[in-house]
Amino acid sequence: MMLAGLLQLLLPAACAVCRAPHEPTQDGIVCGSCLSRLIPLTLPLCPRCGHPRYSLSVPLAPVAPPKTAHATQPSDRAPAAREAPCAWCPHLHPAMRAVRSVTRMDDGSGPALVHALKYQGWRGVAVAMGRRMARVPWPDDVLSERTALVPIPLSRTRLRERGYNQAQCLAEVLSPLWHCPVWSDVLVRMRDTRSQVRLTPSERAVNVSRAFAVPAGRQAQLRGAHLVLVDDVVTTAATLNAAAEALVAGGARIVSAVTFGRAPDPGDRASS
Repeated sequence: MMLAGLLQLLLPAACAVCRAPHEPTQDGIVCGSCLSRLIPLTLPLCPRCGHPRYSLSVPLAPVAPPKTAHATQPSDRAPAAREAPCAWCPHLHPAMRAVRSVTRMDDGSGPALVHALKYQGWRGVAVAMGRRMARVPWPDDVLSERTALVPIPLSRTRLRERGYNQAQCLAEVLSPLWHCPVWSDVLVRMRDTRSQVRLTPSERAVNVSRAFAVPAGRQAQLRGAHLVLVDDVVTTAATLNAAAEALVAGGARIVSAVTFGRAPDPGDRASS
């Protein structure tokens, strides 16, 4: 106890993102100021892919919800938006039922949280991120059918370098909140892939093509399952699509996905 008190004096608790003094709370090691600067996705959202109907780079005022008690999804708040075709859905794998994300990655504190978890070794940041991922609204069938969470796996090289898989950290936070098990061993990355950060959409798709597979011994476990992929950020959905393709080939019936951040891909830009 004395040692713990001495360490607290010498190394006062601080936010893992902004380094301001902060005592850990339910949201772990991220302070309220950083969390308050997360920017939600601009409404209206597509009810399937969860992508803003307009470019992520166009800041639009939120659409006021209708005066009904049962509107639980962003799509319910903007009925007219459902009539317009979604430009992002055609990029999803046919077996992808729904995709949901918490925050924009082109503004606010979202990028800083992801960077702290992914590159700075702050695994505890996953608590605040995962708690917010657990609150995103879903279609009723996803809520009733989801069988297990499947974190996007890292390659052995990347896992050895980082020491942990950030998607696994997020899935472990989500699991007790959703009462849903984590199946980390049903999807493996078959080869090292380049970082997706600076690649174009077509390059991303080629980069992760056939990068994932379901081990033969796990295929029976997946039969008929509705699996939810977990990752930190989605940009073009190339990684989610490649993972979904492998899971369906391995026996899964349908796939959904949840990420903390959603970034504008190179083709998602505001038109003047």
